[in-house]
Amino acid sequence: MSASDRLSRQLAFLSEADRLKSVVRANVLMDGSRHENSAEHSWHLALWALVFGAPPAAIHMALLHDVVEIDAGDHPIHLPQDHAAIAIKERAAADRLYPILPADQATTFRAVWEDFEDGTSPAARTARMLDMAQPLMQELGNAAQTEVERDIIRALLATGRPAALADDWPGLYTYALGLLDRTGARLDADTTARLRFLAEADRLKTELRATTLFDGSRRENSAEHSWHLALYALTLAEHAVRPVDTDRVIAMLLIHDLVEIDAGDLPIHTAASDRNAKAADEARAAARLFGLLPRDQGAALHALWTEFEAATSDDAVFAKALDRVQPVMANLATRGGTWLSYNVTRDQLETRVGDKVRRGAPALWDAILPQIDAFFTAT
Repeated sequence: MSASDRLSRQLAFLSEADRLKSVVRANVLMDGSRHENSAEHSWHLALWALVFGAPPAAIHMALLHDVVEIDAGDHPIHLPQDHAAIAIKERAAADRLYPILPADQATTFRAVWEDFEDGTSPAARTARMLDMAQPLMQELGNAAQTEVERDIIRALLATGRPAALADDWPGLYTYALGLLDRTGARLDADTTARLRFLAEADRLKTELRATTLFDGSRRENSAEHSWHLALYALTLAEHAVRPVDTDRVIAMLLIHDLVEIDAGDLPIHTAASDRNAKAADEARAAARLFGLLPRDQGAALHALWTEFEAATSDDAVFAKALDRVQPVMANLATRGGTWLSYNVTRDQLETRVGDKVRRGAPALWDAILPQIDAFFTAT
């Protein structure tokens, strides 16, 4: 397989993965405004794994564990399910989705998913524990929670899948019961701080970007965008202009847009004066948000975010390239998308986007350049 064919297959997989943003889950956001989708759940789960010190393998599982839902759909754990039939559907989905990738990556990514499903390795046990804890705490934090929903959670903690937390994470299990029964159960200070940070992070799911999903059905939000970028890093790290630490890049991309909770999103094709003003807002947001964490961890993640913004290290340069190229692919998929809204010219796209992508991953820009040229020639 040629290098160009290999990259084409990787980009095709990432385009197909965009469909996970349209798979709706049973649980709702913490503000109660709507049901969550599987892409933003995967981002939040990966962020949980990062914050609670899970190994990189568990973060990879978080990114990939629900990709099969593109074909198989989500199956709420509080409803009766034919688990054998679900397993068959999910394996059929894996049979279709992973072979979109080059053969070696198809094998690797599927093995990550199968490890998660098997649930016996240390990383898989951690990932599955967090995959029970994250939706549980999200539901318990739902501002619009009803008594019926509280009864469902109580039943799940008694006999459902989250009941395993009683053994796997007893402190959190007791705390969750305390929230249900209003007993005032407490956690240690560091865990409390991490949960506060992760609850605040849920707000990123309501921050809308200018770019739409690849099918053009709605605007993308910054949480699902962050998941998609982390998956880009996992898939495309070999194309970085210089060797990078893939897991550091993934961590950067999981946190890079958190500041938008306070500062909002500002499209790249807005005026430079607006972008300069936003930098100060983002700096204040970073200080507040990362300051919610235990001191040393907050400082480390704040430094990682600052490194991404500075875009001078090899890891940050590559992460910035991915952050620029993903919206380009969305705009190509939607016949121009926001380029039409902002009257973007071919020269502006090259200066504002192409230069940054070439700096970190020139092969990516070269791969999509024919489509870009075809679009601007036709318009």
